[in-house]
Amino acid sequence: MNKKIPNKLKILNDPIYGFIQIPNSLIFDIVEHPYFQRLRRITQMGFSNLVYPGANHTRFHHALGYMHLMQRAINVLRFKQIEISKEEENALCIAILLHDIGHGAYSHALEHSIVSGISHEEISLKFMRKLNDEFNGKLDLAIEIFEGNYKRKFLGQLISSQLDVDRLDYLKRDSFYTGVTEGNISSDRLIVMMNVKDDELVIEKKGIYSVEKFLIARRLMYWQVYLHKTGLVAENMLVNVLKRAKELAEKGVELYASSSLKYFLYNQINQDNFTDETLEMFSKLDDYDIFSAIKEWTNHDDKVLSILSKMIVDRKLLRIVIQKEAFDTLQIDKKIIKFSKKLNLSEEETKYFVFSQQIKNQAYNSDKPIFILNKKGKLKDIAKASDQLNIQALTKPVVKYFICYPK
Repeated sequence: MNKKIPNKLKILNDPIYGFIQIPNSLIFDIVEHPYFQRLRRITQMGFSNLVYPGANHTRFHHALGYMHLMQRAINVLRFKQIEISKEEENALCIAILLHDIGHGAYSHALEHSIVSGISHEEISLKFMRKLNDEFNGKLDLAIEIFEGNYKRKFLGQLISSQLDVDRLDYLKRDSFYTGVTEGNISSDRLIVMMNVKDDELVIEKKGIYSVEKFLIARRLMYWQVYLHKTGLVAENMLVNVLKRAKELAEKGVELYASSSLKYFLYNQINQDNFTDETLEMFSKLDDYDIFSAIKEWTNHDDKVLSILSKMIVDRKLLRIVIQKEAFDTLQIDKKIIKFSKKLNLSEEETKYFVFSQQIKNQAYNSDKPIFILNKKGKLKDIAKASDQLNIQALTKPVVKYFICYPK
């Protein structure tokens, strides 16, 4: 009896682009791998859904989106006589698909609390190397491009630059799911305007207004969505909950947690001891582990842990004030003393509820320019090529400061 061969050339329906294709069986097998399926259980936008209720899409969703845009970009460049081999095409699709696979639960919160000294990019590379072993070296070229070691620079720029396909997808997708129309860029037009000159990914002059809109959309999405005060306070409270849990675990306090979360709470994990076993545990850790633990911690004996956990679960968040100048340390100390008495906690414990930090947004970094290609074949930085004065202003980092404290 003939064994049925599974169909690995899938067509998926995406709310942003319509039908998108998984191009070959290798990429299908990578998507099917448990490492990649974990991304279904990691939200793309952390706690932004506390502000925008529709923002519940996942990193899995986003990854398929930017793989689709990569396929479109490759087709456009080939149409413009830029040679991209079948091997390079495959490597680009794999590299973009896996370049963010190292994101932890709730995206950036883990990097600042229970896993220290190793970035999500480094963890992504560890996942890619592990998968490369499993797939008998078929990811060699993808890894070379991802690490920036491949001879053709523009291929790496499609994956990571100021106008890469990752950004083209997340702005459009996050704008769609939050309903914030200011972020709705024309990723189609930007891709159609792509070209390559002197091994540099560039945009043809006709696309200059689309680039301007992209940069302004990015600025607006950062202040309106990614750095929205409610999302900001919720994410910092999550970081503090995990820090407190870690602190208690180090003292040997018994905490409810899944086996994978327990591993990271009760072990000191950093770049030097991030072994294959750690990677395996990391691949089993997702948003569900974190949130189910927080729900359980609302009943914990430790007052700091239980109050913070309850505040997150019930969305009774700390008050947040944002301003252009740094907060006076005297002002912060006064608040710590005041709330220490109110909450009946030590001043050290009160720092979990009263804290100040800074946020920074730079919509356009002129150190890594987006080049506009004019009719004469000359390249010009968008900040100089644009007659829109705002673009020059967007090159300056904007720094703001915030303080959080109980209501």
